[in-house]
Amino acid sequence: MLATEVKQKLISIVGEENFSDSQVERLAYSYDATPNFQSMPDAVVSPRNTKEVSEILKVCNENKVPIVPRGSGTNLCAGTCPTEGGIVLIFKHMNKILEIDEENLTVTVQPGVVTLDMISAVEAKGLFYPPDPSSMKISTIGGNLNENSGGLRGLKYGVTRDYVMALEVVLPNGDIISTGGKLAKDVAGYDLTRLFVGSEGTLGVITEATLKLIPMPETKKTMLALYQDLDAAARSVSKIIANKIIPTTLEFLDQPTLEVVEAHAQIGLPTDVKAVLLIEQDGTPDAVDRDIALMAEICKEQNAVSVQVAQSEAEADALRTARRSALSALARLKPTTILEDATVPRSEIAKMVSAINEIAEKYQVKICTFGHAGDGNLHPTCPTDSRDHDEMERVEAAFAEIFEKAIELGGTITGEHGVGIMKAPYLEWKLGKEGIAAMKAIKQAFDPNNIMNPGKVFAKDTRKRVVMTK
Repeated sequence: MLATEVKQKLISIVGEENFSDSQVERLAYSYDATPNFQSMPDAVVSPRNTKEVSEILKVCNENKVPIVPRGSGTNLCAGTCPTEGGIVLIFKHMNKILEIDEENLTVTVQPGVVTLDMISAVEAKGLFYPPDPSSMKISTIGGNLNENSGGLRGLKYGVTRDYVMALEVVLPNGDIISTGGKLAKDVAGYDLTRLFVGSEGTLGVITEATLKLIPMPETKKTMLALYQDLDAAARSVSKIIANKIIPTTLEFLDQPTLEVVEAHAQIGLPTDVKAVLLIEQDGTPDAVDRDIALMAEICKEQNAVSVQVAQSEAEADALRTARRSALSALARLKPTTILEDATVPRSEIAKMVSAINEIAEKYQVKICTFGHAGDGNLHPTCPTDSRDHDEMERVEAAFAEIFEKAIELGGTITGEHGVGIMKAPYLEWKLGKEGIAAMKAIKQAFDPNNIMNPGKVFAKDTRKRVVMTK
């Protein structure tokens, strides 16, 4: 528990109503969306402005109290689980859209703004913020920044970091810094903006962000291509890109996922095919019509058994909603759902999906696979039960082998979920000892007392490789 002196100092900064160390409140912030990780914080603190965040960090740094900055807790790598106690910092008061600048095409927000609320606000002005994590109805911009969130539109438009122009950050010692600006060009010094995006709250607390906007696309179309052959679906992805078409969305769902999603959404998705590609394009009407027609032709050439273009926005929205609901649909199957995240070059998608299926069979676990085929980011998902210790050991072994296979194919252990605690034991597989040492040096420079989200990203022990690779 917090020392009485520290508790009183924090209360003097934020007021009694914004400090809680009650059992109920601490329990509510003891876990995130990651199964099997839970730790009680010592207190939950709700700052009202950047100055209060600065004062909180000064007190915690002086007393070596851990701090976990937290959004909505949709994190899937245990990145916001307070494993070493301390305080959880929440931003329910810092939830304002500060400015929509239509001349410079930017929006400036506080970290507690819900992602979809911001997207809706800028779209009301005919502007567009492309990053669209599946959790956007409840996730916050602060969480998106800390995890460098992706989404269905990542293939064409990129991920969160591609839209971050400026940040206000409070460092662990309480110093407040500003990075970047509303500038098309800025090479003054190190690119600290990109350093903080995706740092998972381990280097400082983001208190304000200026994000790039673009004009709203004129129109969009959505289509569904059905396959009885996984390789054919994967070849279609490669052929579409090779034909110099970059669709907005190019999503993959395998048959087990289709069955579960259709049972949940009941919109008429086919469940008698091995895989589907959900493809969307936006832009000018002529360009969209041309690209959709060409992509449909490519899919048919690659043995798609059916290609259907949505006939209305309602039909298209139902398809998008079904894809976004994949996790919640799969979560209905068993008490525990482990949604993972591995990325390979898009040319290796077929090999990766086949490997996932072989690994699932090897360890006798059910794994459903869906994800962003266009950028090689797959989400193998295992419905299981954390109370079944034997099965959980097999699940862990299966995912370790999946991560190793992804690296073997030139990929990575995470494309958008982050490292947190869950992936930390595997990070050295991707970066090597030298890469880990370089990252630790950065962490030490910013946070010598290791108060910022300690225990995340850097594992105490690296997992041994499952199999020897070339």
